[in-house]
Amino acid sequence: MPRQVIINADDFGLCFSENTIIVRAFEAGLISSATIMANTPGFKQACVLSRQPRLKGRIGLHFNLSHGQPLSQAIKSCPAFCDAHGQFNFSLSRYCLRLGAKDLAAIQDELQAQWQHCLDHGLRPSHLDSHQHVHNIWPIGELVARFAARQGVPIRLARNLGKNLTVPKRIFKTLLNRRLRRLCGATADYVCTPADLHHAAAPDHGLLEVIVHPVLLDGDFGDTYLAPGCSLTQVLHQCLAGVPRVGYGKPERAIELVQLESA
Repeated sequence: MPRQVIINADDFGLCFSENTIIVRAFEAGLISSATIMANTPGFKQACVLSRQPRLKGRIGLHFNLSHGQPLSQAIKSCPAFCDAHGQFNFSLSRYCLRLGAKDLAAIQDELQAQWQHCLDHGLRPSHLDSHQHVHNIWPIGELVARFAARQGVPIRLARNLGKNLTVPKRIFKTLLNRRLRRLCGATADYVCTPADLHHAAAPDHGLLEVIVHPVLLDGDFGDTYLAPGCSLTQVLHQCLAGVPRVGYGKPERAIELVQLESA
C-alpha cells in the first residue's frame, strides 16, 4: 500500500451544485484536497467555503484553458485557445511539443490572472493541476511547472497508473513527469483515477493521488470516472483501506472518514 493518499476533487467552483458536493465530500472525509476553477460561476462561493476548517489549506488551482471566458486579454486572440467571441475553445493537439512566443506569453498571462484572482479573494492555492489535464501537453506543462516553482507549490504529475496506458503513453508520461519534477517537484509519486484502481493494484510505496469528480449517489458518493451506481466510497475503501488521506500541500495532516448523513 502507498504511504499516504491524496484524494483530490477537481472542478471546485464550477457551479453551486458542484461546490455543495465537494464540501459534503470533505465533511464526510471522503476527499482530502480539491482544486478550484477561477473563471467559473461558483468561484466566489468556493473561495468563501474554502475557509472552513476541513478545506483550509487544501485547495489548489485547477488551471483552466478550455471552459468559460478567460481572465486575461491576450489569449482571446489566440485561435488555438479561444473562439471568435473570446470564449475558451481549446483546439491544441495533445501531441504538441512546441508553442510560439505569442501563445506561451498568453498562457503565462492567463495563469497569472487565475492565480491572482484566487489571491484577491483570500485564497492562496496549495498546489496546481489543470482542467482536462492541459498541463500534460509538454510546453504547457513546462510553463505551469516553472510558475508553480516560483510560487513554491507542487504540481500534479501526469497520470501514471491504469490499464489503458500503452507503451508509447507510458514513455511519454515518464519523460514528462521527470521534466515536471526537475522544474518544480511534486508531492505525489503516483496519479490515477478511481477506475484505475479497479484494474491496477495500488502502489506498494510512496504517495498516491487519486483524481475524483464526485457525484451524489443515494446517501453516498459516486464518481464520473466510475460506472453509474458504483460507490466511490466503497472503491476507495476496498483499494486503499487504512491508508491515511492527506492534503496536497500538507502530507502530515490526515483526514478521517466519517459516516455521511442523509440529506
